[in-house]
Amino acid sequence: MPREAETHADIPFGPEDTPWQKTFSSLQVAGGRPYGTPPSCDPRTAYIGVPEVPHHKVQLPPTGLDAEQYRDAEALFRRHIDTQTRNFAGYQVTSDLDYEQRLGHYLNRHLNNVGDPYQSSSYTLNSKVLERAVLDYFASLWHAKWPHNPQDPESYWGYVLTMGASEGNLYGLWNARDYLSGKPLRSDHREPGRATSGQAPHGAGPHAFHPVAFFSEDTHYSLTKAVRALDIDTFHALGSTRYPHDNPLAPGCPWPREVPSTDDGAIDVAQLAVLVRFFASRGYPVLVSLNYGSTFKGAYDDVEAVARTVRGICAEYGLDNRRVHRGEDGGHDERSGFWLHVDGALGAGYVPYLEMARDAGLVEQAPPAFDFRLRDLHSLTMSGHKWMGTPWACGVFMTRTGLQMAPPRASEYIGAADTTFAGSRNGFSSLLMWDHLARHSYDDQARLAAECDGLAAYAHQQLLALQEELGQDLWVARSPQSLTVRFRMPHADIVRRYSLSGETVHAGGTARTYVHLYAMRHLSKQRVDELIGELRQPGAFAPETPTGTTAGGAQARPPAEPVAGAAAP
Repeated sequence: MPREAETHADIPFGPEDTPWQKTFSSLQVAGGRPYGTPPSCDPRTAYIGVPEVPHHKVQLPPTGLDAEQYRDAEALFRRHIDTQTRNFAGYQVTSDLDYEQRLGHYLNRHLNNVGDPYQSSSYTLNSKVLERAVLDYFASLWHAKWPHNPQDPESYWGYVLTMGASEGNLYGLWNARDYLSGKPLRSDHREPGRATSGQAPHGAGPHAFHPVAFFSEDTHYSLTKAVRALDIDTFHALGSTRYPHDNPLAPGCPWPREVPSTDDGAIDVAQLAVLVRFFASRGYPVLVSLNYGSTFKGAYDDVEAVARTVRGICAEYGLDNRRVHRGEDGGHDERSGFWLHVDGALGAGYVPYLEMARDAGLVEQAPPAFDFRLRDLHSLTMSGHKWMGTPWACGVFMTRTGLQMAPPRASEYIGAADTTFAGSRNGFSSLLMWDHLARHSYDDQARLAAECDGLAAYAHQQLLALQEELGQDLWVARSPQSLTVRFRMPHADIVRRYSLSGETVHAGGTARTYVHLYAMRHLSKQRVDELIGELRQPGAFAPETPTGTTAGGAQARPPAEPVAGAAAP
């Protein structure tokens, strides 16, 4: 045992504050010393604390926890999670879940959907039969051609994600990068009715297979991670290095990091067009990722307008339909020189039902079309834990069969092609989504969508009324048809109690730190009213400075007292 470590072997550890070296059983290794190393300092002071769950109560000594210690620790954690679940208002996640009674049996079973959803596998403990049913459901909901047919390039292909839409974004951009870079398709399909142009990719030179990514400043941070992980050049990176003085939006100024958004948070289609034209005119293939329900403002990009704009620009420069030659057999594929991906983490699972509600007269409006009704949509992803609600992150990725890239060679070990991103995939997610969809009809979902839309409108109205009552600008805003309402960040105790997500927005030289609430179906008018009541208390908001920020920051304000009836953490 290292000399330095020996000096820390008496650090109190575990629920009984027993010195670390005494938390072992009588079983010892050679030399009479416990296996492993002692802590280098007290872990209770090394980590961010959760007041409701003292760290030492859940520490894991080598002896494990006895029955009473386990009971106490689990009870603390359960009370904490139950309280936070009841007040959870700041994220686009549904907490109204009821899977335990029906599906608890499967927690003692292993379900792994390794490999392609449409191929059988020697790994028989899987839920692929349910996964295919879920995928067919969403193919129909998103107006794709179904069922999946490996011989029909226009039919859909997809899979259920082990992570949320972040995995779908990563997979979609991976597929897009290889497609635009001229790498082999899974099979040699031609789109029906399209003639061969006989032209090589525009320029046939240095940029023809060098895709450039575009996404807005309101895009989820997972896109930034994805382009870094996949080594895809963004227009900012490429423009800053190769064309540093040629920013077409502001000549002579630095390139923007992302495509500018409108005040509501949707991508600015006119400014996107200027940027796309700059690179398309130089022969670069174009990769555009759009938001359908942006993370903070809940804004919906106009996918149809972007598709029309991007196709029109690409057609001018020969990037709408290209012949990509294969070196091995002299054959070729026909593919576009652009790719449109939609991150529909919340919106793709919610808006179809809002459309149904609109058509039934339950709501007045719904956002513009985003799905496979648009011929130029290439890929789409959604999170299952957001609108539907699941105990863990999951989702769906979908594209057209003819756009699939060649996977690694089929793994004899699993007996199926490994066409997905994750390899081993969580088979429970397909079970959970299947269960939810089996129990909620289109009518049910449309009514829920209308109710949540109404709740968002109610929260917006109540916050505006509070703003007028207080005589203080709370920066209250709601993007069209969004389920989120944003307002000025209150003090830290309220932020923590309601799990309110915060973000600093820069506009016109002013930095404003907002929070938002999401009108998911577990949220109620009563909970909104309780939050409004807390926001009404003196000290709930720090005073505004001339720059638009809060004096000292909301974190520095003293805790406000919860209003009567509000749940304490």
